[in-house]
Amino acid sequence: MEKGATSPSNSFHTYFVDIHEVLQEDKEEEEEEEIIKMEEKVTKKGLQKPIKLRELKRPQRSFSRQVSLETGFSVLDRESKAKDDRRVLRRSGRSFGGFDSANRIGGEARKGDFNIFRTKSTLSKQNSLLPSKKEREMESQRIEGATDLDESVNKSVPAGRYFAALRGPELDQVKDYEDILLPKDELWPFLLRFPIGCFGICLGLSSQAVLWRALSTSSATKFLHITPFINLFLWSLALAVLVSVSITYLLKCIYYFEAVKREYFHPVRVNFFFAPWVVCMFLAIGLPPMLAPAKLHPAIWCAFMGPYFLLELKIYGQWLSGGKRRLCKVANPSSHLSVVGNFVGAILASKVGWIEAAKFLWSVGFAHYLVVFVTLYQRLPTSEALPKELHPVYSMFIAAPSAASIAWGSIYGEFDGCSRTCFFIALFLYISLVVRINFFTGFRFSVAWWSYTFPMTTVSVATIKYAEQVPSVLSKGLALCLSFMSSTMVSVLFVSTLLHAFVWQTLFPNDLAIAITKRRLIKEKKPFKKAYDIKRWTKQVLLKNNPADKEYNGENEAANQRQSAHKQKIEAALA
Repeated sequence: MEKGATSPSNSFHTYFVDIHEVLQEDKEEEEEEEIIKMEEKVTKKGLQKPIKLRELKRPQRSFSRQVSLETGFSVLDRESKAKDDRRVLRRSGRSFGGFDSANRIGGEARKGDFNIFRTKSTLSKQNSLLPSKKEREMESQRIEGATDLDESVNKSVPAGRYFAALRGPELDQVKDYEDILLPKDELWPFLLRFPIGCFGICLGLSSQAVLWRALSTSSATKFLHITPFINLFLWSLALAVLVSVSITYLLKCIYYFEAVKREYFHPVRVNFFFAPWVVCMFLAIGLPPMLAPAKLHPAIWCAFMGPYFLLELKIYGQWLSGGKRRLCKVANPSSHLSVVGNFVGAILASKVGWIEAAKFLWSVGFAHYLVVFVTLYQRLPTSEALPKELHPVYSMFIAAPSAASIAWGSIYGEFDGCSRTCFFIALFLYISLVVRINFFTGFRFSVAWWSYTFPMTTVSVATIKYAEQVPSVLSKGLALCLSFMSSTMVSVLFVSTLLHAFVWQTLFPNDLAIAITKRRLIKEKKPFKKAYDIKRWTKQVLLKNNPADKEYNGENEAANQRQSAHKQKIEAALA
């Protein structure tokens, strides 16, 4: 047979390849024959040293039917292409959270596709966003990992995820090792870049209207002869800014409701959902005397305090009932905004004549202020999340006690012992923040800087009320000094905001906080060496005691014994 195979007359043959499933027994026989041939070659060469042969087990592709050689290679080619189509999530910022592979049509990726944050309110809108038939066929070829990411994009992000992935005054800057869902190198739509924190501008301007009303009507500052037209100008400006910001954010709610939902689940920005109603109450309190009636109608208080109270029930219920959004997990300095509104509502309730409602709100606000104050002093959840620098939101510590002192004096008609206690607490916190000026530097300008204005203005109004009750050179000088500082701060920030918004156009960068991924993208840290050794030792013990492993090891030993016996027989025959 061997001679016939090598003869020239048999040089041209037609070969048929039969690709069939190889059984396990056939594979073992072939392996044993290979071992015998290798041993015979070794024996002929005269090598007496034992040689260890390692069995390389490679995965076998099996087919259930006969195919031609050409068809078999085409099948293998399709399998290799399918493997190449599996892509890994890139860390370039354009990964789009698994959408990159889905959005590629004809080798090109869509640019500016922000549909995951659009409002999904009606079936027609959803159908308009459905992909075409060709796109659906391509999407069906994606791997399951990308599908899992797609399903979890629009779900609420846990509060702890924001603390782990973000940093900055309002947790709006992505950490270096994190990635986002949207591209970083292109400008997003304006409504997606417009944050809820813009209501902080309205807070600063409306509180200034209250301050200048107090300066023009208070007996402690009567010698200054301040015209009430300053109050009228600031009130009109605050009203115009409130209307423009409210309309813009209402459009965001209409077109990008999924982004609004993400802001609601943000541990810092959720507190700014209280801000519009606090601003409205400030505008009612700071109404210019030439426009204000003799007594405000109680319907004004109901219209502004009603939505605030409903939102308060939701947030305070989360704090109290526990879960992922309990207070010890989400507490941060901006949480004072959800408390301050109770005191501002108490002031407005006393002005409309509802004294008992004012007392109720003051009690609720003061109880929760104590809890928030103690939690923030302990710094249980935010010791790692917030940076070392003292950000503007830390000035919120001053707002709640100063507003509480004004509310108590408005309810009981005098600045008595309780009002003075709250005022002195606010004054001490104010001084403790001012003396640490270095902590207020080191970060870029943003809308968060307006968080300075509202607390500084509130403590200035409280100082004017204290100067009315305790008239002296020191109290009046302190009131003028604090009022000048707060007005200067508001003026500087207002000019800076106009420049950044209309001249440099840098006020609204891409809002990275709403585009973070739900899952962490960093690798877990390796455990300590001691813990790793214990884990490895435990794994070895479990493997030794595993009966399946024992059976497998027994089979291997039996096979080795058969091979050694076979070798001995060969050696004996050759000898």
